[in-house]
Amino acid sequence: MAIIPARPRHPRDKAKVETAVPMVERHVLAPLRHRTFFSLEEANAALRQQLDALNARPFQKRPGSRQTLFDTLDRPALRPLPPTRYEYAEWKRARVHIDYHVEIRAVSDSVPYQLVRQEVDVRLTAQTVAMFHKGRRVASHVRAYQKGTFVTDPAHRPAAHQRHLEWSPSRLLAWAEKTGPHTREVVQTILDRKPHPEQGYRACLGLMRLGKRYGADRLEAACGRALAIQSPTYRSVQAILQRNLEQAPLPAETAKPTPPHENVRGPGYFSS
Repeated sequence: MAIIPARPRHPRDKAKVETAVPMVERHVLAPLRHRTFFSLEEANAALRQQLDALNARPFQKRPGSRQTLFDTLDRPALRPLPPTRYEYAEWKRARVHIDYHVEIRAVSDSVPYQLVRQEVDVRLTAQTVAMFHKGRRVASHVRAYQKGTFVTDPAHRPAAHQRHLEWSPSRLLAWAEKTGPHTREVVQTILDRKPHPEQGYRACLGLMRLGKRYGADRLEAACGRALAIQSPTYRSVQAILQRNLEQAPLPAETAKPTPPHENVRGPGYFSS
């Protein structure tokens, strides 16, 4: 079944509906316009009576009525409603990152680590997120909406991560140490802030790409500035390099306390 919405201000797209509206007004609502109802049930019963009469009216140019057509064509084809309500879902296609997570709308959900760098189909509903690989469901999570959230199933993590993935915390730190102490501190901070170190791999590999693009010296200077402004993140380092701020002077420090002076009275002045 395909749902094709009618275009705005194009009544011919839904001619049957447009024709039915005045018909109901004339044959259902108009006969009841002078009646007074004292309950919703009483009004509904009167509307049902008028509607049944309208459906039983014979057609003018063909045999039968709306009721006979329903009984002969529609009713035999009807089936019971499904036991569960229809649940709207959206489908996305995404690639599994090196940290065995799939990022959809700034939320990362885990899949089995064997699927790293492979593509999966993601089914999003209001409550759940499910991942499918080659038609088989490989993961399912309760949906999270807060951006930057990691939803990780411990069963998806490898038993020995260093044997299964190309990168590890020690290797990332070793690369960062070759670049400089500031870069190493930024990488260490990124890994320490995550519940699982693997969740920081993408940011660390992003720093590595920045080093190849801008050079190790500029990256080390940018990491030093990011630490000085207390923002040791990949996005912060990237912004510093893009704006050539790594050599710029740091923002002025907070003003120092006013030194003692005879005109400064202090709190004791107000205690008496």
